[in-house]
Amino acid sequence: MKATKESFWITSFLCSTKLTQNGDMLDLLKWRTHPDKITGCLSKLKDIDGSEIVKFLQDTLDTLFGILDENSQKYGSKVFDSLVHIINLLQDSKFHHFKPVMDTYIESHFAGALAYRDLIKVLKWYVDRITEAERQEHIQEVLKAQEYIFKYIVQSRRLFSLATGGQNEEEFRCCIQELLMSVRFFLSQESKGSGALSQSQAVFLSSFPAVYSELLKLFDVREVANLVQDTLGSLPTFMHVDDSLQAIKLQCIGKTVESQLYTNPDSRYILLPVVLHHLHIHLQEQKDLIMCARILSNVFCLIKKNSSEKSVLEEIDVIVASLLDILLRTILEITSRPQPSSSAMRLQFQDVTGEFVACLLSLLRQMTDRHYQQLLDSFNTKEELRDFLLQVFTVFRILIRPEMFPKDWTVMRLVANNVIITTVLYLSDALRKNFLNENFDYKIWDSYFYLAVIFINQLCLQLEMFTPSKKKKVLEKYGDMRVTMGCEIFSMWQNLGEHKLHFIPALIGPFLEVTLIPQPDLRNVMIPIFHDMMDWEQRRSGNFKQVEAKLIDKLDSLMSEGKGDETYRELFNSIIPLFGPYPSLLKKIERETWRESGVSLIATVTRLMERLLDYRDCMKMGEVDGKKIGCTVSLLNFYKTELNKEEMYIRYIHKLYDLHLKAQNFTEAAYTLLLYDELLEWSDRPLREFLTYPMQTEWQRKEHLHLTIIQNFDRGKCWENGIILCRKIAEQYESYYDYRNLSKMRMMEASLYDKIMDQQRLEPEFFRVGFYGKKFPFFLRNKEFVCRGHDYERLEAFQQRMLNEFPHAIAMQHANQPDETIFQAEAQYLQIYAVTPIPESQEVLQREGVPDNIKSFYKVNHIWKFRYDRPFHKGTKDKENEFKSLWVERTSLYLVQSLPGISRWFEVEKREVVEMSPLENAIEVLENKNQQLKTLISQCQTRQMQNINPLTMCLNGVIDAAVNGGVSRYQEAFFIKEYILSHPEDGEKIARLRELMLEQAQILEFGLAVHEKFVPQDMRPLHKKLVDQFFVMKSSLGIQEFSACIQASPVHFPNGSPRVCRNSAPASMSPDGTRVIPRRSPLSYPAVNRYSSSSLSSQASAEVSNITGQSESSDEVFNMQPSPSTSSLSSTHSASPNVTSSAPSSARASPLLSDKHKHSRENSCLSPRERPCSAIYPTPVEPSQKMLFNHIGDGALPRSDPNLSGPEKASPARHTTSVSPSPAGRSPLKGSVQSFTPSPVEYHSPGLISNSPVLSGSYSSGISSLSRCSTSETSGFENQVNEQSAPAAVPRYRRGAGRRSRCARRARRRPPTACTSGLCGAPSRYLTASPSPSRRSRPLCPPNPWQRDPATWRMGPGGLSPARGPGPCPGRSRSYN
Repeated sequence: MKATKESFWITSFLCSTKLTQNGDMLDLLKWRTHPDKITGCLSKLKDIDGSEIVKFLQDTLDTLFGILDENSQKYGSKVFDSLVHIINLLQDSKFHHFKPVMDTYIESHFAGALAYRDLIKVLKWYVDRITEAERQEHIQEVLKAQEYIFKYIVQSRRLFSLATGGQNEEEFRCCIQELLMSVRFFLSQESKGSGALSQSQAVFLSSFPAVYSELLKLFDVREVANLVQDTLGSLPTFMHVDDSLQAIKLQCIGKTVESQLYTNPDSRYILLPVVLHHLHIHLQEQKDLIMCARILSNVFCLIKKNSSEKSVLEEIDVIVASLLDILLRTILEITSRPQPSSSAMRLQFQDVTGEFVACLLSLLRQMTDRHYQQLLDSFNTKEELRDFLLQVFTVFRILIRPEMFPKDWTVMRLVANNVIITTVLYLSDALRKNFLNENFDYKIWDSYFYLAVIFINQLCLQLEMFTPSKKKKVLEKYGDMRVTMGCEIFSMWQNLGEHKLHFIPALIGPFLEVTLIPQPDLRNVMIPIFHDMMDWEQRRSGNFKQVEAKLIDKLDSLMSEGKGDETYRELFNSIIPLFGPYPSLLKKIERETWRESGVSLIATVTRLMERLLDYRDCMKMGEVDGKKIGCTVSLLNFYKTELNKEEMYIRYIHKLYDLHLKAQNFTEAAYTLLLYDELLEWSDRPLREFLTYPMQTEWQRKEHLHLTIIQNFDRGKCWENGIILCRKIAEQYESYYDYRNLSKMRMMEASLYDKIMDQQRLEPEFFRVGFYGKKFPFFLRNKEFVCRGHDYERLEAFQQRMLNEFPHAIAMQHANQPDETIFQAEAQYLQIYAVTPIPESQEVLQREGVPDNIKSFYKVNHIWKFRYDRPFHKGTKDKENEFKSLWVERTSLYLVQSLPGISRWFEVEKREVVEMSPLENAIEVLENKNQQLKTLISQCQTRQMQNINPLTMCLNGVIDAAVNGGVSRYQEAFFIKEYILSHPEDGEKIARLRELMLEQAQILEFGLAVHEKFVPQDMRPLHKKLVDQFFVMKSSLGIQEFSACIQASPVHFPNGSPRVCRNSAPASMSPDGTRVIPRRSPLSYPAVNRYSSSSLSSQASAEVSNITGQSESSDEVFNMQPSPSTSSLSSTHSASPNVTSSAPSSARASPLLSDKHKHSRENSCLSPRERPCSAIYPTPVEPSQKMLFNHIGDGALPRSDPNLSGPEKASPARHTTSVSPSPAGRSPLKGSVQSFTPSPVEYHSPGLISNSPVLSGSYSSGISSLSRCSTSETSGFENQVNEQSAPAAVPRYRRGAGRRSRCARRARRRPPTACTSGLCGAPSRYLTASPSPSRRSRPLCPPNPWQRDPATWRMGPGGLSPARGPGPCPGRSRSYN
């Protein structure tokens, strides 16, 4: 419901276009009623509000022109001023929308046919007085209104012509001419003083272009164009006048170009010179470039639209003659300026540059042969032509810059390049005609070649990067402009003649860059130029060292940038005919007198390209891998050995160093940096700043390198090498009395010694890798390398890593050398297997008392030689016993550099292959196993191992394997009558094998004694089992006691402690038995599982893997120490036993029992991976022993009865024939040898395969145990027969024992006799060999060390066991019940 007080208001405003309340306005409109007030009304018009005037605009204008018609002489000036006032009133923004009203009035309502006379007259009067008037405000108002004034003049004349039929036409033309003459005079005047004249000129020029369209209504186009040309041509050319006037003048030119008058070709040809004249003036002064660019753009837009007209050619002539030179200079000027900092200004700058470039390209694009010819003929002197050509070449190089156009402006770039190459082809003729022979100018020719090279190398012209469709379109429209420019380069080069020497070697790099583009035709054209360079350099200098040096330096930098490909390398070295009549580079060189050095250079460059291509491809990968490092090493060595480029060599040293640091190869990084250190001397020579090094003296840089290398050796646990460097730098500090740094260096050296003794180091595996196939990089192709593996890296992990680095490679499943088909295959084949290092130096490894953590360094460092074994069967294979025909092919590999070094792998330089007979193989297997047992026993006694696990596993592997067959297979193979008779030359070897078997039994017995001392309580059952099995093993060997067949203690510390004799000289050794036979282990057994090298047993690892207990002090245990002849020359690739025992089981990768049974019969004979090498010098076999072997009869030969059961085979009473010792056998070395009773085991006995480290060993990563031996030596225990022992070396009796050994008591009652059992503990040095059978004296048997323990040991049916009381001497005959 509506509220009672609701209301609203309406406000109205009455506006009328016919009625006005302004009195002055009414007086003007009603001028006829008051003629006497006309002058006053016209004067008051300026005071009337503009809104009133525009409301009555038509009436007001009719009034003014009516007054003019009434009396033009009296009111003409007043009416003109009033008209000017109204016209300018419409210029105001408030009344700007009333302009259409006035235009309508002029076209439809204006009727003053005679008004043009008075308007022209008054306008001319004002223009004539501009130069004289002091105040020009009113005149400027008049000039500002000239557009509409001319509209009224033109419309008035048209009305007059219509009314009179065109009378007084000439009079009108003369009036217009006179008016414009006054204007030209006014415009030509230079401003003086206040600059009012300049302002008037600016006002006129601002509105003058609007008059063109009005004049065209009455005059012909050419007439108007001539009038405008004369008017604009009268403008002053002085650039020191007011800058605002110059801008207005240029704006007038711009409006003229944009006007309808300029679009007509006839008038354009008339106006173009004056337009270009003013543009030239502004461009020369580098002013108003934005406006100039806009004017030029409009000029060329019209030329482009009308390019089909004939007048365009004439216009191009005019533009080229007046503007080309200044346009080039303008582009050079603006491109050399620094870009503005603000983004808006920078965009504006880029737009201006782009417009000028577009104008230049448009001009050059429309130039014809005639234009170029006229241009070149227009230069009066060669200097002018030279400057012009240099300008053109420089501008073209600017246009080629990548930043000149946006990245996606491909079409614009192609258009620009098409224009450039077209222009260059025209200008090259002028270059040949004017600047060759006596007029040769190096600068212009160099600029030409430089431009051509940059042109070819543009990214936008590399069609190989385009899609097929895009490439096709480009080729169809433009062709391959690179080839065109390349042919032009070749042509110009051929014209140089003897002036070619000026460009050698400067142009080698640029031309080489061109040839690296993968365009066959371009390469075919450019490569022969290098032959020409070499030829001319040979003529001048007698060699082409400069060409070679420049070629190599530039090749490295260019190919590192990603240029060049495999095809280029082949083309450079090929003999296939190249482009046209030009033969290949190599073919041309072969025809020259200097062909040897030329061919050598080509070969060098080709090899360098191979390595650079490989390096570039490798560097594209993200992660650091062996391929990158290997490629860098190859390139580094090439620069050093073949090119002798020290700076490049040093650069790649640091590149390799960075790669090693990234991969955490600290040892290799240290070796790499050591290469640079070796180039420096301890001198004060100043060195320049280089790479990351500051400017410093050579001494300071070498000191910095030393400290860095020591730090890397420390991080890589290669402390021995760090110690050497510490000593060197300490000598320098000491020589300079720099005791502060000397102290620090000595402390650093001491810390390295501590780390050697206290920290554990893992011994790496080594792997042989063959890279076969043409798809591998050149530095790997069809070559073999030995690689140093990472910590804990076994064969499987290494093989997987290599397959990851070469994902397309195929792993070969055999170790045989590949044939030529594999070498030439278009594929990648990898052949990988583990190899054994052979230390070059044996001194440390053979020295007594050296701790294993010291020896471990020398086992795997500075290694040049490696070997691997490949077992095979020769002749008929015995299915019952394969060892009869099992030979071993041993391959030794020699590297080009020792490992470790600057790389983790090095190429194999030489290989040697020998074959080992089955008997030699058996001897080596037993020697290494015996040495391993000795080492473990010694380590256990001296507590060098954390727990007893390794010894337990090794004992279990040997003893348990013997129960199931073990060495009995060797007995069956080599101790039978048939083998002895058929191989009489092997008598000594058979004797050696028999000694090793007996030696092993004795070592095992002592090992069990030591094991008893340290074995934890929870492992006592296992120990009891080992003792029982050992008894069975002795029975299988036909051993009851050792009295007649073996010496005493196999391992002995003469002074009771291994440290006492650490520095003692080794005992004398006979080198007669030395034998070093290299071998290898293949990957050719797909059924074989490979295990960790830390596994020392094939079965007991599971039983003792958790042993952590440690027995009490071992001082009272029977002391054992390896003699010099049994020093460890270990090829183990795993950690030392104490390291191995502390490593996790996963790291050791001990095989499960089920996995072990997968090994084949062939691999069961292979020796263990970790075994230390036995002594190099064996104990010589006495003649009596040789006679004994040669006279063994049927009753003494071992017999094998496969039908016997296990206990029967083990019984020593069934097949043992006692041999009484001869008188000459009183010495342990000359004692009679007891016959053996073989205990044959079935062929597929699992015990032989899985439980016998003697035959099969512990399976390490990737190779059988046979291949893990580092050297093959015939060795025994150190039995120094003629050595007299010192009394101090005799072990003392235990204090408070209360009894002596029975042997010692009997020695007081009768002449001393030798203890022939060896079980009393008498070492060989206490036993004197009888020089003749007549000598009856025998040495006193020393106290039995076993009786130093609270319980003595007895040999019972179950093996070794403690017994109450001292017990008899084991060397005497006694029955044990």
